Amino acid sequence: MDQQILEELRLAGAGFATGLQLMAVYDGLRILRIFVPHSWAAVGLEDFCYWIYSGLTVFALLYRGTGGSVRAYIIAAAAAGMIFWDRLVSRKVLGVLQKFRKYLKMKFKKRKKLVSK
Repeated sequence: MDQQILEELRLAGAGFATGLQLMAVYDGLRILRIFVPHSWAAVGLEDFCYWIYSGLTVFALLYRGTGGSVRAYIIAAAAAGMIFWDRLVSRKVLGVLQKFRKYLKMKFKKRKKLVSK
């Protein structure tokens, strides 16, 4: 296979991996929000910082891989990685963690009632 095509495939794979990594980081924020209540201002600040981080990460990928020229297929691969992570990992893990949080709340309420009696 032509060396140029292999390089383009490598960049597309790096874009996909970057999308996976970006969604994993955002899931960390989601998990934090499940267990630690946040005000709307804190959520906004966290999201702002996350998007700055995301932009810098994608820019670094484009800069290293293509010398700074924007290649739509790399951005599309990153978006595909994000969607893949969201559909196959995030929804299941976050659903389980939300159920676990409800379980913990129920246990603490029962324990609180026993202590107050």
